[in-house]
Amino acid sequence: MSAKSRHPQYRDLGEVETQFYTFTGDALPVHLELGESLSALTLAYETYGELSETRDNAILVFHALTGSQHAAGTNRSVPGCESIWAEECHQGWWEGFIGPGRAFDTDRFFVICANYIGGCYGSTGPSSIHPETGQRYAGSFPRVTVSDIVDSQLRLLDHLGIEKLHAVTGGSLGGMMSLNLAVRYPDRVRIVIPLASGMSVTSLQRIHNYEQVYAIETDPNFAGGNFYDGPLPESGVALARMITHKNFVSLQMLEERARSEIVQPDNIFQFYKISTPIESYMLHQGRKFTQRFDANTYLRILDAWQTFDLLKDAGAATYPEAFAPCRAHRYLVFGIDSDVCFYPEEQGTLAHALKEAEVPHRRITVHSDKGHDAFLIEPELFTPHLAHSLEREWK
Repeated sequence: MSAKSRHPQYRDLGEVETQFYTFTGDALPVHLELGESLSALTLAYETYGELSETRDNAILVFHALTGSQHAAGTNRSVPGCESIWAEECHQGWWEGFIGPGRAFDTDRFFVICANYIGGCYGSTGPSSIHPETGQRYAGSFPRVTVSDIVDSQLRLLDHLGIEKLHAVTGGSLGGMMSLNLAVRYPDRVRIVIPLASGMSVTSLQRIHNYEQVYAIETDPNFAGGNFYDGPLPESGVALARMITHKNFVSLQMLEERARSEIVQPDNIFQFYKISTPIESYMLHQGRKFTQRFDANTYLRILDAWQTFDLLKDAGAATYPEAFAPCRAHRYLVFGIDSDVCFYPEEQGTLAHALKEAEVPHRRITVHSDKGHDAFLIEPELFTPHLAHSLEREWK
């Protein structure tokens, strides 16, 4: 039974639209952490609910690796994204969490979600037109870091007149974004809620991310990222998606989702024949993903994940030192017992660092057979804890 059917007070947000914030004036050029800069930058974002007169009810949501600004409601088109705004993009990716009566209650809170620098859903990225050349950035688009992404979204908050967030949250890579904001700008947030995330990049994550990079960059059609006028690197992107999909979804769920029939691919294998439904399912997931995501964006966001370093970002030698400025915060740390992307031990390590730094926090382990993706698809397991923490601080 879904959270929506169990709680009749939940109401749909209905149709929503993506908005755009274009940097101007002193905000340009945008200097990036690794030394390059952008002479123009636009962020695509969506908001839900209303900002209070005192502007103290805002919640910033960071999306995960292949997410978008469209976190809730129904959005059937985004200007400039027609070729990749597939039907599966129309419904918000956190629909069960954001809306009237939901965990992030839009009757009380003003929720913001923005597509990252380097993204492909309306923010300036590799598929955007370079203002100085009139051509797509393509492979020339610069590297971006987690700090670059966070800094750009703080500019968006400034534009919206929000000095201090009621909360910042995000799952997976989005949780890392939340921690970066909290330790670098502690005066700009009250509550920090990382879900199924961690405070460092594990060796296993580095390996999986590297495998995905290798799959894309060795696709003959990748052409150094300059593929927009020719065949797309679909095989590499599909393989990259298959590499990561098995880390996001539990094996039990993979087996349940795999249909009974086996669909043989055309013109891929000369010798091997798919022999099980789960192979057919994984290939379907990989191929479907190529229709809604840009290969260059995938590489930029993977690179930001690979280079994430919270100690460097905080200018600290230890994690307790990094979190010391956060003692006025309240942290709600979620883990999932079946997660094999961000194992529960990582949330335990984060909670220990917060304890050492004397930062008020709670650690919640969600019991689910859905794996890492539970933070996306099982709102009923998270909502009571989220609502309690947000409401307690609200009163």
